[in-house]
Amino acid sequence: MTRIAAFISACALAVIPTFGAPPQNIKSGQDLLTAMHARYEKSWYRTVTFQQDSITHNPDGTSKTEIWYEALSLPGKLRINIGAPDAGSGYLFSNNVLTTFKDGKVTGTRPFVHMLLVLGFDVYRQDPQTTISEASGQGFDLSKIHEDTWEGKDVYVVGAEKGDLKSKQFWIEKDRLLFLRLIQPDSRDATKTADQRFGDYRRVPGGWIAARVDFYSNGVDTFNETYSNIKTNVTLSSGFFDPQNFTSR
Repeated sequence: MTRIAAFISACALAVIPTFGAPPQNIKSGQDLLTAMHARYEKSWYRTVTFQQDSITHNPDGTSKTEIWYEALSLPGKLRINIGAPDAGSGYLFSNNVLTTFKDGKVTGTRPFVHMLLVLGFDVYRQDPQTTISEASGQGFDLSKIHEDTWEGKDVYVVGAEKGDLKSKQFWIEKDRLLFLRLIQPDSRDATKTADQRFGDYRRVPGGWIAARVDFYSNGVDTFNETYSNIKTNVTLSSGFFDPQNFTSR
């Protein structure tokens, strides 16, 4: 009986998926992005919705809190309603195009590759070559990679040499292959460095989601997001990401 029990235990251990095992032969950003996709391609959720509590920290020391509602369809689609959806204010990212809305009217449209969307979500659901092309096209040097630690976790850093916190770079947790950090010139002032961080990862059906995102500019905390009412693999209508339907619930 003891031998049988030991045999059963050994077999059980053999079939437990080693999601926590670090990938091998990661020698470039291309290797890493490919490994991220391979780790979760068969399980990662296709859609997710959540409520976002947004806090903006103003230079004068005051702050503003808003409720946003977000929905993603992977890859490439993100809808953000600022306040009540039928108010018609917010942002729509669809296939690398950003459309902005105010009071139900379009206020602007321009090409935009949303790297937080690409590295935090799309990478697990689209062809790795697409992710590689998007990252390279946005100026990330995928030939540069080194290992570091971040908040007690081992990480891969792509796009910069060790000690360089200015160049365009992204940080990926080595164990779970989850996106943690994006550093690049601030879009509003290129003399400053933007540092955007994913944290408080939660296990959800189909994968993981960071329930907190923090934005820093030159080391100053400027904006925080916390997520609640997170739902994955929800059904979204075919027109949900159509600019014509932005005021719909």
